[in-house]
Amino acid sequence: MKSLFLGIAFIILIGVGGLLYRNAIEHPFQPITCPLDALVCPDGTSVSRTGSSCTFAACLPPNISLPDVPISFALPAGFTPTPLPDDASVAAYSLPATVSSTNDAIIIIRRFPITASSTALATIQQTAINGTSGLPVGATSFTSTLLGSHRFTVVSIERFEGVIDTAYYLARATDVLRFDAIDMNVTRWTDANLDTTVLPARAALVQLLTTLQGQ
Repeated sequence: MKSLFLGIAFIILIGVGGLLYRNAIEHPFQPITCPLDALVCPDGTSVSRTGSSCTFAACLPPNISLPDVPISFALPAGFTPTPLPDDASVAAYSLPATVSSTNDAIIIIRRFPITASSTALATIQQTAINGTSGLPVGATSFTSTLLGSHRFTVVSIERFEGVIDTAYYLARATDVLRFDAIDMNVTRWTDANLDTTVLPARAALVQLLTTLQGQ
């Protein structure tokens, strides 16, 4: 009886081995070859496809990706994440004052959905609230600029007691993104000839928006 069982086991083993051999001959193992295209990151570096699914590797810092929005960009040097100031905010970054600059710089990214009965322009007008008066900024104060591959509506939100807040709005199909450059402790904030584009937060935000990817 024992020899019978051994014989049956031997036959099964031979059969399984034969099936494995035939499968190896008919379906030989082939290494995965991913396409050779590359993904250009916001900072200009590139990553290739990797893994069994041939997905692009993640872009390394200073590249930032916000999949919920979705956008990606290169974060300017020195800026680090900071707590979100309100419910509309999706990201916030700060640059503390240094020996060479007394200005604290803050960048805030907000998202405002466009309701079914509204438009992108109306959404911008409704959310561009002057920080001093609490009233909407007049549409005649809006300007437009092209940075990278996107056009932005630029609005002066606040200029009071050393705080200069300039917002860059990006209108999209279903929402509006607002990027605020907030410079704190600006000593010459009352000077009408002050070039606010060179202030740390605003200069950094322009640099960030030039690298912006996403629609």
